[in-house]
Amino acid sequence: MPGVLNQYLVLCKPRVVVLIVFTAVVGMFLAVPGWPPLLPLVAGTLGIGLAASSAAAINHLLDARTDAKMRRTRNRPLATGQLAARTVLIFALCLGFLAMLVLITGTNMLTAVLTFMSLIGYAIIYTAWLKRATPQNIVIGGAAGAAPPVLGWVAVTGSLDPQAILLFLIIFTWTPPHFWALAIYRREEYASVDIPMLPVTHGAAFTRLQILLYTILLVIVTTLPAITGMSGLVYLAGVSVLNLGFLWYALRLMRSKDVLLPMHTFAFSITYLMVLFIFLLVDHYITTFIF
Repeated sequence: MPGVLNQYLVLCKPRVVVLIVFTAVVGMFLAVPGWPPLLPLVAGTLGIGLAASSAAAINHLLDARTDAKMRRTRNRPLATGQLAARTVLIFALCLGFLAMLVLITGTNMLTAVLTFMSLIGYAIIYTAWLKRATPQNIVIGGAAGAAPPVLGWVAVTGSLDPQAILLFLIIFTWTPPHFWALAIYRREEYASVDIPMLPVTHGAAFTRLQILLYTILLVIVTTLPAITGMSGLVYLAGVSVLNLGFLWYALRLMRSKDVLLPMHTFAFSITYLMVLFIFLLVDHYITTFIF
């Protein structure tokens, strides 16, 4: 039984879901001056987590054939035949249904609708079409992955806000350099299954340039919260250090042929995003309760 439960846990991509839920929860706290109301906080966290898990399971289902051919993914439950496609589909649909039920009853209809659109955007539009249609798949499909802080914001306020859109833009701009670093490292695997990731179609050198350009754009976008008054000096100081780190990695990628450097960059980018949102949260409450 523990082995079976672990297989279902793998379907949910827990490390990815944790990052998604974390940014959503930070969005909830940033949306209000004090503590978010308890019911939307709990229901929003649970509902968004369930929806992200459902999308991850559908991703496993649609990518099962290619997963079996790639070294990074060949041990996934569907790729190895440990779970049947029908079982995974039922599991994913149940998670999605529970997510919508929790969000509708515990938050508001707008959160449920936006979350459902994000689920479809990632699980169906990106996985089933964009991923194999264009080397810009990560750029376009990144919209679904950038939604969580907006979903969290709407869960506790019931409305969209320009500051929530700014959180969306941060993750949207972060996604290409984050994922393209991994794609450089896994270029041969993607090529072997005919997935047109940018390093496959345009080469690693061009992709490194794009990572640098997007990182420069990310520096600009992540400075906007301080420029617009959404955040203060604590955030600005913290994000400036983070941006120097990301730029350092992007510049090193341009000059170094170290085969492991793309993976180091990928790992740093995950830490970058989590710490950035921590700085947003800390600055928010310092500004609220001290100033």
